[in-house]
Amino acid sequence: MRSVERRTWYIITNSVLGLWMLAAIAAVTAHRFLPHSTWLMVHVTMLGAVSTAILIWSQHFADTLTRRQAPGGRVSLGIRLGLHTLGAALVIAGILSDVMSVILAGALIVAAAALTHATTMILQLRGALASRFGPLVQFYTVSALWLVVGVGIGFWMSQLSADDPLRGRLFVAHVAVNLLGWVGTTVLGTVILFWPTVLHARMRPTDGSRSPLVLTVSMFGIVVVLAGAAADAPPLVAAGAVLWLAALGLVLVEGIRQIMDAARLSYAGLSIGAALCWLAVSVGFLAVGVGTSDGWSMAVDRLAWIVQPFIAGFAVQIVLGALSYLLPVIMGRPNARKVCETELDRAAVFRMATINIGIVAYLLPVPSVVKVLLSIVVLCVFIAFLVLAVRAVVVGLRKRKAEPAPAVNAPGVQLGVGAPQQKAKPRRAVSGQLVTAASVILLAVAGGIAIDPSAAGINTLGGTEVAETGHTTTIDVSVDGMRFVPDVLEVPAGDRLVVELSNTGTDVHDITFANGVSSERLAPGDGETVDVGVISEDMQGWCSVTGHRAMGMELSVVTVGAAAEGAHDHGHGQASDAGAAADLDFTLSPDAGFVPYDAELDPAPAADVHEITMPVTETEVEVAPGVTQTLWMFDGTAPGPVLRGSVGDVFDVTLVNNGTMGHSIDFHAGTLAPDGPMRTIMPGESLEYTFTATRAGIWMYHCSTMPMSSHIANGMFGAVIIDPPDLAPVDHEFVMVQSEFYLGEEGGPVDPDAVATQLPDIVAFNGYANQYRDVPLEVKAGDTVRFWVLDAGPNVSTSFHVVGGQFHTVWKEGDYSLKDGGSTGVGGSQALALAPAQGGFVELTFPEAGNYSFVSHIMSDAEKGATGIVHVTE
Repeated sequence: MRSVERRTWYIITNSVLGLWMLAAIAAVTAHRFLPHSTWLMVHVTMLGAVSTAILIWSQHFADTLTRRQAPGGRVSLGIRLGLHTLGAALVIAGILSDVMSVILAGALIVAAAALTHATTMILQLRGALASRFGPLVQFYTVSALWLVVGVGIGFWMSQLSADDPLRGRLFVAHVAVNLLGWVGTTVLGTVILFWPTVLHARMRPTDGSRSPLVLTVSMFGIVVVLAGAAADAPPLVAAGAVLWLAALGLVLVEGIRQIMDAARLSYAGLSIGAALCWLAVSVGFLAVGVGTSDGWSMAVDRLAWIVQPFIAGFAVQIVLGALSYLLPVIMGRPNARKVCETELDRAAVFRMATINIGIVAYLLPVPSVVKVLLSIVVLCVFIAFLVLAVRAVVVGLRKRKAEPAPAVNAPGVQLGVGAPQQKAKPRRAVSGQLVTAASVILLAVAGGIAIDPSAAGINTLGGTEVAETGHTTTIDVSVDGMRFVPDVLEVPAGDRLVVELSNTGTDVHDITFANGVSSERLAPGDGETVDVGVISEDMQGWCSVTGHRAMGMELSVVTVGAAAEGAHDHGHGQASDAGAAADLDFTLSPDAGFVPYDAELDPAPAADVHEITMPVTETEVEVAPGVTQTLWMFDGTAPGPVLRGSVGDVFDVTLVNNGTMGHSIDFHAGTLAPDGPMRTIMPGESLEYTFTATRAGIWMYHCSTMPMSSHIANGMFGAVIIDPPDLAPVDHEFVMVQSEFYLGEEGGPVDPDAVATQLPDIVAFNGYANQYRDVPLEVKAGDTVRFWVLDAGPNVSTSFHVVGGQFHTVWKEGDYSLKDGGSTGVGGSQALALAPAQGGFVELTFPEAGNYSFVSHIMSDAEKGATGIVHVTE
């Protein structure tokens, strides 16, 4: 019964690990669409999956090595595991939402869990019986204390701006302490005994005798790293990394000998062995990369190289390797364990080879498309482990039920004792799996080259034939405002062009070339190496972020020594899809179930402080029957939500950028210096915008990020209504915000070149062509109706008119031009004329039942969608 409880406990705790692994897979798969994508992938994997594995299995190993259960037993571990999971989730949520209090709470909880873990280990050691390998538990104690230090440095770093000179030094210290201290020290202590156990190798009397030296040298190495960061001395950081590498070397010396004694190589042994190699490579690069850096910014950039080998090569493989050995152990009974091992060892050589050859190929200077395909291949092999792990547990439990219970039945890891040996795979089977793995990687590389041959040096430009020189021209390109610097790249004909792009601007940018090569979208401060391919003739490059090319973000690649004939522009990159506008049919109606933008207004709230959160989203929506565009929207609608209040009210607005580029907001309803609240924020960031409504009107708000015309035309606008003090009650109030659409590619964003023509494809009230013609507004005869009207533009004026109606009250831009029929009581108005960013309201009474059209009396605009109907009943 006790063994059943223990087995269930291990399955439940490892399920938490499985959930973190699934989250890591999701983060990797969707990273291009997530804010802080690199940070998220690293921390979901390391702080989530890897740290959870360390907490679970270090405690289990400590119980085994000390021959004594930890104080508090499983309850204590469950609390630690729960605290760490909660803290890690809060840290991730806080970073994604940019809420510092959430980050702090998460960091404190993670640190508390680590400190409790260390304390538990110390108490367990004090009461333990003397054993040969008991002192290895000290590694787990020290590693947990390093995590506390690493969390503190990480939180300190999160308080600093990106350009703070201290940030780079803290980053290096944070990476070293967490990777070498928390994860690395745990692995050093575990591998000393666990490695020969996995290999089923014979233990010699001297094995593990160097463990005190290994722990001391590794600790001293990390202390030296911290001293180097504190003293502003990168070479000292390198010296500390070398010391830590020496500690790893002491472990590997014994490990290599144990490989020679191995009875067989399972997937667990192969994966752990490969992981240790990648650990050595990563630490070596840490020493060389930081030690030879010219400043901390360069050191930070170089450390980006070790992300893939450390996480995919070391951390993930060490966890999968350990689980491949430990999951069968949970089964307890020999036959159940054997079938579980068989499942986890399926295609072991192929999986190990595919992962590691794929990582090596990824780190080579191959085209970006090849890197994407290699990433997919390696990720699929990692996912295969989860499938095999679930299957292994299921078949193991089934076999266990059918197997007679042995006299002693308690699952546990017998460290240093080999399991029953299995026959080694035939050499032919091993070589076949190696060949298959190499073939898969070669296919991925070949597929990437086929997709993007120019990036691999295969000339696809056509025109003049130029012999390849075999040379590479590397040019640094930066960003100044809305310009590339330099904007003319001279390349000898036949040279390969490599662009080192640095986004030194204040917005998200990329670079796209006419041959199809493109960088990723880069946040301010980020950079990327772009292999453009072999250059045989002139071509253009530009930023593909909507509107940026129109503002001047172009450059020219000029070949030196090539014939002038044949040089031509190979594409604009953001050309308008003329067919999208040509296919418009304004007689069509939307599909059944269509719900229009709610035009009816509620009265102003009684509160005098309005707290609003406005997330920015980028979503493909329908703007006319059968016509979709990817709009950038405030709070999921275009126009954004209507805000309403009274003179003197305070509006506290939180803007959250959940988009893929920089956005901002400008409220005309408030008066304040625009420098701070109207600044552009990057994806994943947020800002607070507080203003007091001091004057009445219907005021526009909009994104003020350049090019402003494109951001407004693509849906980033809305209305704030501040009621005049003498506003009389009416039966109905409606709001009409007129805007324009300049259609680009179907389903894509606005065409900035079309915006510049000021000739819209669609003119609409409340963001959808003719929506109130197909779903009319409803009132009764004799009702007094007030229409609030705002012209959001960005280019076209409006002349709001109700067919068959006359306005007895007109209020425009802060004052009445006509009120209750004017001085004679019988005066009227037929239209409310507004320029872009102007607004007002009109009032009328419908005398009898019928359908009354309302339009922009700029009739060509009415024919492009600026129409609606008021259906008046008796």
